[in-house]
Amino acid sequence: MTCIYDALMYVNMGQEFSVEEIMTSVFEVNYDEISFFCKELVIKSLAHLSEIKSKFQAQMPKWRFDRLNLVEQAILIMSYTHKTTQEVDKSIVINIAVKLAKKFLEKDDYKFVNGILDKVL
Repeated sequence: MTCIYDALMYVNMGQEFSVEEIMTSVFEVNYDEISFFCKELVIKSLAHLSEIKSKFQAQMPKWRFDRLNLVEQAILIMSYTHKTTQEVDKSIVINIAVKLAKKFLEKDDYKFVNGILDKVL
C-alpha cells in the first residue's frame, strides 16, 4: 500500500518516478530481496491505474475517485489488484483493506472502503 501511495504522490505532482526506487525505499532492502508477490501487486496496480480508477468511479456517481485521499486510493487500488491477480476470496481482500483503513484513515472511513470494495470486487 505504501509503495502505491508513494507512486500516486508522484503521479499527482506530475513527476517521473522509478517503481524500483520506491519499493527499495519502502522495504529498505535491495530490490532483488522483495517478494515476487509485492512486486507483482505494485507493478500491476500502477500499470492498470486508469482502468482500476474507472472501475471504482463507475460505483461512485456522486463523487470523484481522484478526490479521495491518497491513502484511501492506495488501499482500494491495492485491494482491486490483489483480488484480480490472485486466487483469493473477496472477503479476505476486503478484511485486509478494512484493517488498513482502520489503521491509516479517519475513524469511520473503513465503512466506505468496505462498501465500495464489496460493489467493485
